[in-house]
Amino acid sequence: MLSFWGLQAQEGIPLLDRVAGNRVHFHYSYSLSRNGADFAPVTDGQVTVEGDAYILEGLGMKVVSDGTTRWTLDPEAREVVVEAVQKEDLFTNPALFIGSYRNYMDKLRVNGSGKDSLDVTLALDEETQARFVLSGIVYGEEQGKSDFSMDEKSLSGYLVTDLR
Repeated sequence: MLSFWGLQAQEGIPLLDRVAGNRVHFHYSYSLSRNGADFAPVTDGQVTVEGDAYILEGLGMKVVSDGTTRWTLDPEAREVVVEAVQKEDLFTNPALFIGSYRNYMDKLRVNGSGKDSLDVTLALDEETQARFVLSGIVYGEEQGKSDFSMDEKSLSGYLVTDLR
């Protein structure tokens, strides 16, 4: 028996089903609610996704990942942290959520959907819900992962912390 959460999404979400095999760009916002309180904004920004690779820009930071390595840049501080991608979560990797949303169908509620927008709520536990709003969704042809890596030479003048 499906809970209320899975009822609206059980057939799939066409906007997310189109992601596979495409490069996708969108604006996102993410907010949290605990114990039925109003959703409080956490972050928002721009995302480009292709397969398991992504570029996320928001809150003055830029995260670039080719699916194997993740570079987190703070241009204002001129610092970058380089890490091997191991286990990421839905909140640090937007490609993970949009590429595997069907794994969360029983915890997912579609609040609204348009031709280039999507508003969903994900029940994280009995008390906590996360809301993801995607807008300005644009699909393009895959172009390969070269845009999703950093050239070490481009980091000249940055303090680089390599944790790989």
